[in-house]
Amino acid sequence: MTERSIKEITRLLTAPGAPFEMETRVIRGVSQRVWKGPPRSLRELLLVARGYGERSYLVYEDEQLTYAQTFLRVCALATHLHGECGVRKGDRVALAMRNFPEWPIAFWAAASIGAIVVPLNAWWKSAELTYGLTDSGARVLICDEERAQLMAAGLRDLPAVEHVLVARAEHPLPSGMRPLAAVFTENAAATELPSVEIDPEDDATIFYTSGTTGNPKGALGTHRNMCTNVLCAFFARVRSLLRRGDALPAPGSSAQTAALVSVPFFHVTGSHSLLAANTFAGNKLVMMHRWNPERALELIERERINTFGGVPSMVWQVLESPDFARRDISSVTSVGYGGAPAAPELVRRIREAFPLSTASNGYGLTETSAITTTNAGVDYEQKPDSVGVPMPICDVKVVDVDGKDLPAGEVGELYIKGPNVVRGYWNKPEATAQSFSEGFLHTGDLARIDEEGFVYILDRAKDMLIRGGENVYCVEVEDVLYGHPAVMDAAVLGIPHRVLGEEVGAVVQLTAGSTVSTEELQAYARERLAGFKVPVRIELRAEPLPRNANGKILKRDLKKELGWV
Repeated sequence: MTERSIKEITRLLTAPGAPFEMETRVIRGVSQRVWKGPPRSLRELLLVARGYGERSYLVYEDEQLTYAQTFLRVCALATHLHGECGVRKGDRVALAMRNFPEWPIAFWAAASIGAIVVPLNAWWKSAELTYGLTDSGARVLICDEERAQLMAAGLRDLPAVEHVLVARAEHPLPSGMRPLAAVFTENAAATELPSVEIDPEDDATIFYTSGTTGNPKGALGTHRNMCTNVLCAFFARVRSLLRRGDALPAPGSSAQTAALVSVPFFHVTGSHSLLAANTFAGNKLVMMHRWNPERALELIERERINTFGGVPSMVWQVLESPDFARRDISSVTSVGYGGAPAAPELVRRIREAFPLSTASNGYGLTETSAITTTNAGVDYEQKPDSVGVPMPICDVKVVDVDGKDLPAGEVGELYIKGPNVVRGYWNKPEATAQSFSEGFLHTGDLARIDEEGFVYILDRAKDMLIRGGENVYCVEVEDVLYGHPAVMDAAVLGIPHRVLGEEVGAVVQLTAGSTVSTEELQAYARERLAGFKVPVRIELRAEPLPRNANGKILKRDLKKELGWV
């Protein structure tokens, strides 16, 4: 048994004068516990990171940027955005690119002058990107060349987008677009950020999360939301060390950590938990052109990576890679993941493969700015099917269909309250009213909480599945299938997959006399959806799909019938 309980450790770490001291603040009319010590804004976080000077910061392929070099590029871009582009507090600046070093540079530049950063999913197709730009009303788009070419024609119909800056442009750009490299050169004399006052409750980000009906919703986050998550990440690490019996680290005593960035920055895991937290700590971020387990192992060895993870499927792929045994992975001290269901077997495999490391899992949503609960080390080994206990600044509860609190052990919908919860959905007051009440987010996830406070996610009340960490909302895929003339009815279901968690499957009733093939339907969907949303299996049938008295398709029955359980 460990010497200290989770409650004892929490009291120690959050006591007056302790590293994670809390205080009470009224935020949007709701009294909440908040961390007393985090930076007040993303601008302040960046200015702290400036002090790391010549430490290595961003590593991409054979390129390396120090904290000092990165800060100068941020200053150059921030000066251009504030000056030539006229970006002011509250204006939206959209980012659409893969994980290049320019992504964090653009993020910090926009956030530091009070703009609302709108990270768009780089896997989206033209219509999806157009929706994100239109809905957010972004004045500036910063993208890579691939996204620039994809959006070239559509941008003419987006009058709100006044400026387009393109990273890594290797070919002539469409009219009206400028290379980001030229902006860095033209503003190289800028060594300070434009002067802007930013409050913790100012809006900072819009991250799009697909809705179960209609178009994606933009989760509107504040500077406090994202800065709260930074300390949540630190708290989780320190709590895990103390649970293991280690001493509390002395302030400033930690050596630089090298973290492998295996997930996109346009997700909150990549931006909040990896980018922001590691930047504040002065760590090194090693990026990948695209996810590949063999390349990940190569980088772990080459860059002496200390921590990696992402979503469970990525960890599985590394463990089962044919290169695993021949790579030096001795530097790894932490393997963390979240964003998708994880098989309890995974923690055992990690313990065997990385005997000196701590495995951790966690739970959070776009609407909770990433971390809500974490489960690490001895706790994870003892309760591998739990997502852990909540952060001290978070209140969690399970409620019945009428919103009444349920006792420990009973199953209901999980509600979350805290300074990490976003303030609502961008320009969607009805959706906001449905999902937020009295400071609580209604997650739509079915859960139970045991007597020790450990949370167990049992099912999703929302009609969605998670493929390798990517949310796939069934209605979106169904709507595309319905658009094919041969489709009478459609039901999209999750197919269990040991590595990805789930894959996308579909059952389709064809119109009378139709002879369409599975391959044709997949090709049809692939033209209209991001690749991860396209069904890997489509069952075709002539008879109607089973429905209940209210006309709802009985998806559980279909899954049992097909053996997709």
